[in-house]
Amino acid sequence: MDSPVKYPTPKGNPETTKFWEATVEGKLLIKRCTACGEAHYFPRSLCPFCFSDQTVWEESSGEGEIYSFSLMRKSASGAYAIGYVTLKEGPSLLTNFVDCDMEKLKIGQKVKAVFKTTDGAPLPFFTPV
Repeated sequence: MDSPVKYPTPKGNPETTKFWEATVEGKLLIKRCTACGEAHYFPRSLCPFCFSDQTVWEESSGEGEIYSFSLMRKSASGAYAIGYVTLKEGPSLLTNFVDCDMEKLKIGQKVKAVFKTTDGAPLPFFTPV
């Protein structure tokens, strides 16, 4: 029988406090720049597109699709899948895929955010829909 996965505790900072607080409620937040209109992830105060400080928090739907992925079959903690997900809102993010048959993952597959418990704030991951 497999032992439960122990996820690392995320390390926040004052700029990301609201992001981690939202994960407790099962919400994935992104930032949107009100100067250029672009959404971005990882949330930060300055827009990575136009460098404006006019950014606001926005709740993501948590829905997206797999852009790319890789299966890691050999590791001390067992096999896992990691890859990029492009959110419906536009940004892409690097993530792990959980609660799925990793051999059935495919590019373009629809996924949704899920949150896994840690000793601190929950961590967002993705699973196929």
